[in-house]
Amino acid sequence: MGIISIEQADRLLWLGRYTERVYTTLKSYCQSYDTMIDKVINNYVEFCSSIDIPNIYLNREDFITRYPFDASNPDSIISNLNRAYDNAIVLRESIGSETLAYIQLAIYEMNKAASSTAPLIELQKVTDNLIAFYGMVDDQIDSENVRNIIKSGKRIERIDMYARFGANKKRITREVHRLIPRVEHSGLDYDAQKLKNLEVLIEPDELDYYKIVEEVESIF
Repeated sequence: MGIISIEQADRLLWLGRYTERVYTTLKSYCQSYDTMIDKVINNYVEFCSSIDIPNIYLNREDFITRYPFDASNPDSIISNLNRAYDNAIVLRESIGSETLAYIQLAIYEMNKAASSTAPLIELQKVTDNLIAFYGMVDDQIDSENVRNIIKSGKRIERIDMYARFGANKKRITREVHRLIPRVEHSGLDYDAQKLKNLEVLIEPDELDYYKIVEEVESIF
């Protein structure tokens, strides 16, 4: 791939962000699924608050069904997966049909899960396909800039989500160190001071999660 247009760069970045958003929120959803089913707790309220989405759900049963599968809800997992697909289909020539296919497979498994009485198996296949998608990014995309833009988006989103979920210092530090070289080699204009700020923010034992989100969101 030659020169990357501003529109292409934006779509590549958001392809990385949306796929990671689906992957991370889906993992969190699946981890808490049994707890929400078996215990009388409303931890979905805290979940919505942590990732800054409106709590539009009537109860935990409503959340369990609608949060992953309601395509009319812009904050649902399927809506974010559809946004990833919308970007990927426009970028087919840049990422390749085989790479795109794994996002299509992820949507297929999401639709199967929506009609299943025990959706966790299909949802695991969604995450498996997203992992395969990133494997294809490495294997099939020749352009280093394209790979780095996608993976910059992925790391930005992961740090953002980890901070919102209150992940420990070790996990966030690891992701910041993986983000920096991707951004520096993306070929895009970025705010170098924001990267330096992130390095400073991961030094204390007690992390300022709000500030981490603020800085990582404004790198590009």
